[in-house]
Amino acid sequence: MKLLRTLHVLLVFGLIFFEIHAQKDVFKGYKIENDTVTFRFDVREYSKFTLEHTGQRREFSDFNIEKVAVSGEFNLWSREGWKMEKVNENIYELKKSVYDFNDAFAWEFKYVINDAYWAEPSKRDGNVAKAVKEGHKLRGVYNLKMYTAYPTENGNAYFRLNGFKNAKKVILAGSFNKWNESLFNMKKTDFGWELTLQMKPDIYQYRFIVDGKWMEDPHNPNKTPNEFHEYNSVIDIQQYTTFALIGYPEAKEVILAGSFNDWNESNLKMKKTIDGWIYTLPLSGGKHHYKFIVDGKWMTDPDNPIREYDGFGHINSVYMVK
Repeated sequence: MKLLRTLHVLLVFGLIFFEIHAQKDVFKGYKIENDTVTFRFDVREYSKFTLEHTGQRREFSDFNIEKVAVSGEFNLWSREGWKMEKVNENIYELKKSVYDFNDAFAWEFKYVINDAYWAEPSKRDGNVAKAVKEGHKLRGVYNLKMYTAYPTENGNAYFRLNGFKNAKKVILAGSFNKWNESLFNMKKTDFGWELTLQMKPDIYQYRFIVDGKWMEDPHNPNKTPNEFHEYNSVIDIQQYTTFALIGYPEAKEVILAGSFNDWNESNLKMKKTIDGWIYTLPLSGGKHHYKFIVDGKWMTDPDNPIREYDGFGHINSVYMVK
């Protein structure tokens, strides 16, 4: 079964977002904290540089650094687009939001100096490999790994497994980390095991691995069959979203209706405020169609320019939760 799960991970290796610092592990060349990616170039970690067009390698100590940039798959290997800021005589940094990246799982990147030279790491570690750019092999390429969740005490998803106090290790694996069998170590407590994650809104499947044995969450009735003729537990991470209709002070009643409540015409009565009408509710990740019903009259959101047809000839306002 372990081999089959490994093959499954390889097949779905993609479509992810946040990096998970596996219990504070730091990858060489960069770090990710919450929703910020910090690229870090430390001159002391490099011994050689390579001229891109000729492949000639030279000693790093003989090189006069004028500028450093981050170049990789995420910016089409641009030499100038992602310039780094000099922090001190040895360190350059660049901070980017995770939203500057799309949903790819692993991005290969290097540091380029003076628009022409690739920096070569003096020591290889687990996330340094080789890549090919325009038919030319690149040495010492970093691998920026990203997922949809990361551990934090103040996260929005709490996982708990009661009992199993004699277990040596319990791992949380799921669609949010591509079923990685070692990344999320759960913490042992008086009642059993626990782990809190920060996760983007979406519907996820997960299982526990207790000393190498996979099992569903016995305390979560929400589950779905998997390819191993067993069950994966399911968790729906939602985000509180406020809908607002500005104006209409003379309206007697305003209803919020949408795909999230099967277009019910009565159950989501909006609250009147000084500026108009509001309603807040938790929504799952993804696209939601909606409209307002003002004293029985349906209307799209006048302050939201994003609209779509619903397949039945109606135009609805659209809100994305991500």
